[in-house]
Amino acid sequence: MKCGESDLSSLLGDYSRRDFLKVCTASAVYMGLGESFGPQVAEAAANAAKRPPVIWLSAQECTGCTETLLRTGHPTLETLILDLISLEYHETLNAGSGHQAEEFRAHSIEENKGKFILVVDGAIPVKDGGIYCKIAGRTALEILEETAPQAAAVIAIGSCASWGGVPAAEPNPTGATPVHKILEGKGIAIINIPGCPPNPYNFLSTVLYYVTLNKLPELDDKLRPKFAYGRLIHENCERRAHFDAGRFAEQFGDEGHRKGYCLYKLGCKGPETYNNCSTLRFNDIGVWPVNTGHPCFGCSEGGVGFSTPLHSPAQLHHITPPAWFPSATPEKGKGASALAAAVAGAAVGAGIVAAGMNLGKKDHEEDEES
Repeated sequence: MKCGESDLSSLLGDYSRRDFLKVCTASAVYMGLGESFGPQVAEAAANAAKRPPVIWLSAQECTGCTETLLRTGHPTLETLILDLISLEYHETLNAGSGHQAEEFRAHSIEENKGKFILVVDGAIPVKDGGIYCKIAGRTALEILEETAPQAAAVIAIGSCASWGGVPAAEPNPTGATPVHKILEGKGIAIINIPGCPPNPYNFLSTVLYYVTLNKLPELDDKLRPKFAYGRLIHENCERRAHFDAGRFAEQFGDEGHRKGYCLYKLGCKGPETYNNCSTLRFNDIGVWPVNTGHPCFGCSEGGVGFSTPLHSPAQLHHITPPAWFPSATPEKGKGASALAAAVAGAAVGAGIVAAGMNLGKKDHEEDEES
């Protein structure tokens, strides 16, 4: 399938056709579709008739999810909202306001019933009938319950919409509730894209997947796309080697911290947080908290970020650092006996690691039973 030149010319702007195809191919690979899907992603993006209408609702949030969206570079924001999707309503980005904006939202929902994607940004307060968050005189709860059944799918963007986030932190005075809990059992397709804020490409890739295949990507048991949330941050962390070697920063600014040692003892929640922060990074320049010297605090994991103390150690359910490390190389002049000892030491070390992992697994099972 080939992209039409006329369709692409209006879509590309400052991009060359080759660069645009590279972006689409990279997106296809990132979503687990394979390089061969690159032209199909480009074709779907270039076909205006396939652009999905998007209604973006804001509830209890800080606009951080919109701010991160503003910083996408491949494609740029204007390409995303004007060419890849049809952004029909967004309180922060609307050209109109007041009655004009609300009337257009209602018109778009009616015109695109069953076809539009509903993006919800922020937790939904339910206490006292939801009066703690109102838009145009109506509660966010009322607007969500009215709009969601008419959408093709609902994307809960950010940790507030996915798990409750900051608004739902104890003592949760407004009864802030995640979107999927409110829509549970109503037969509505829901996808969670947690993070505070989430990487914009996790949202973009989900939308491109939907545009290309007309269905949502494979989800895990927490309704997150597996292509983005299938691995622990810890597994691909640039400081992982220090963790395995037992080299930890003990406090901010100490020698270990200055040398880039593992931040586990400073409260890094990477070992219990599923996300792609350690591989995808942010802002097209490779930034994420750990490479700036601050531990991950588990913002994208329900029950971790905003629920546990910021600098408390992570729960190591599946992995734990070994208590002893064998020498990597035998001493010179010791011959075969030293090599045998080293191999034996490595075997003992492996046994300790395995025991540690089994212990972690047992702790995890006990946690689940309790």
